[in-house]
Amino acid sequence: MKKEIKKSILFIALIVSMIGYASNNEPITSKRDVKKATVSFVSVKKGQQLTIKSDTGIILYKEKIKQTGSYAKEFDLTSLPDGNYVFELEKELQIEIIPFKVSMDEVEFIKDKQESIFKPFVRFKDNKILLSRLSVDDKPLDVEIYYSSYNGASDNELIFSETIDNKKVIERVYTLLKEKKGDYKIVMRLDGRTFNDTLSI
Repeated sequence: MKKEIKKSILFIALIVSMIGYASNNEPITSKRDVKKATVSFVSVKKGQQLTIKSDTGIILYKEKIKQTGSYAKEFDLTSLPDGNYVFELEKELQIEIIPFKVSMDEVEFIKDKQESIFKPFVRFKDNKILLSRLSVDDKPLDVEIYYSSYNGASDNELIFSETIDNKKVIERVYTLLKEKKGDYKIVMRLDGRTFNDTLSI
């Protein structure tokens, strides 16, 4: 009973942390139509990644955040062809998405389409995989677990798969056989994005 209470407290703390990330990092832009765009975040951490992508997913710019604290940078986007793009700030537990449009050398931030995607969070304990995610959008999460044995008898063998849908709060525990030693890969697909994690027992 005590263990279950501790788990519940830990997961509630995780959700509060996720919500805190979402509320404290709203990007700030001053004008609707600009030639140079300033993107700023109230709180970033060293190691997080900022990218600019086209609407087809091509990465046009990538920067690793070098310092924890506030972040602001001016981007001259006038050289981009007319079209739709996004700034993405990837954090440990979520991805902040800031869409913008380039038209006739002017940049328009589409504020009503700014969003945060909460990433699946994976922990390992003994021979268990613990998966959790706060889903504010109800988007389905596909989970696949692959197994590779140390002796080469099995290589990337799919041993489990499921689609988790219509869940605001996702909590899953996958128990692996202790005697089945080897490498395990967890592949999670969400809204066209893929997240991977690995475990060896």
